[in-house]
Amino acid sequence: MNDDPIRAATAKMREAGQSEASIRQFTSAMARVQSGAQTLIPSAELEPVPDEPELEQLPGSDAAAVLERLAIIRLNGGLATSMGLQQPKSLLEAREGRTFLEIIVGQTLALRERYGVRLPLVLMNSASTRAPALEALARYPQLAIPEVPPDFLQSMVPKLDAETMLPVRWPADPALEWCPPGHGDVYASLLGSGMLEALRDQGFRYVMIANADNLGAFPDPRIAGHLVREQIPFLMEVVRGTAADRKGGHIAQRRSDGQLILRETAQTPPEDAESFRDYEHWRYYNTNSLWIDLAAIEARFADAGVLELPVIVNRKTVDPRDSNSAPVLQLESAMGAAIGSFPGARLLEVPRTRFVPVKTTDDLLVLRSDVYRLGDEFHVERAGGVDGRLPYVALDKQYYGIIDDFDARICAGPLSLRDAARLVVNGDVRFGAGVVVEGDVELAAPPEGLSIPDGTVLSG
Repeated sequence: MNDDPIRAATAKMREAGQSEASIRQFTSAMARVQSGAQTLIPSAELEPVPDEPELEQLPGSDAAAVLERLAIIRLNGGLATSMGLQQPKSLLEAREGRTFLEIIVGQTLALRERYGVRLPLVLMNSASTRAPALEALARYPQLAIPEVPPDFLQSMVPKLDAETMLPVRWPADPALEWCPPGHGDVYASLLGSGMLEALRDQGFRYVMIANADNLGAFPDPRIAGHLVREQIPFLMEVVRGTAADRKGGHIAQRRSDGQLILRETAQTPPEDAESFRDYEHWRYYNTNSLWIDLAAIEARFADAGVLELPVIVNRKTVDPRDSNSAPVLQLESAMGAAIGSFPGARLLEVPRTRFVPVKTTDDLLVLRSDVYRLGDEFHVERAGGVDGRLPYVALDKQYYGIIDDFDARICAGPLSLRDAARLVVNGDVRFGAGVVVEGDVELAAPPEGLSIPDGTVLSG
């Protein structure tokens, strides 16, 4: 085996069929970690971002003209393992019997029909999600756009031995030698897969990129028009910070040059932990909904060969289920971190209705409830919430963390949470049909469990 870590990683990735763009991206990250380049971003080097424009302040635009040159990319590489399933999260039921992917398709087709535009929907899949996702998309032959494939694959990168930085070997299960590189991989994979070229050849100039589990992130013609009118190379949708965002990635300006950057928890020095959590100071938080000029991506890769994203170094074991297995480094990058690579990048403050990510069964309970409704053109709209805020939900992970357990305990239909401020469930609680939660409610089940009868109003 080659004893030079970068050459060894290059050879391993090449042998596995990874694109040259993805190899360059990963080995660039390796080189920066090897050199001891700073991966942490101290608060002293940053300052808050001044007021940014809001979506509702944007003027209208010629919707058909700007959407005709736009493509949608949804990140669909994740299995719902955190919820106990081995299938794409986008194929879980979101609400009203429809999956996340079905709602995204509905939004896309509705915009096409309204404005008479092509508006391709493209998925960035992983090897694990590709087959079931494409099977689901095949039910919508009207989605097909000539010469634009329905998906492209994210890359996979080797886990690195924590001491030598050589690609780790694990003969007991070679699949564990690999890991995903984070959603910052979307740029190199766009280029390396040929998808960027395919979109440009068909006359598409801009892309909107969003996670498949965020149904609030549909293409708004006002944002597309803003991008074109102001010639913005990279735009990030952001929300105003709340207490719930204290662990999220915030946007700041570098004091040295005024460039916008994204700082995540893993990039914050321990001594700045309290500063990082000051959501009123940093104000703007990343939604992972991005609007990008494809020509700007081409130019960045043409200039440097890579998009030099900040590296997030995760220390793990090669077998995540065995804490005694070999220590490894997993190098990742965040999609939003690319904001630091585009001079002239901008932010747009959007309402919380455009930021509806589902990361846990707590989030899924809220999405399926009457806090939301599925409106015209498959828009997921806010329909409730005390003082305009989403209810705080904390379900007992032992009984609700896995989707099968969650569905078994809430099997008679979604709860009513439109007038709920807080719902905390401890223990094995099963809910009947038509249960209503009002105000602040906390439930604690006895050892034998607790059943809430049909039609119960829980008022705290």
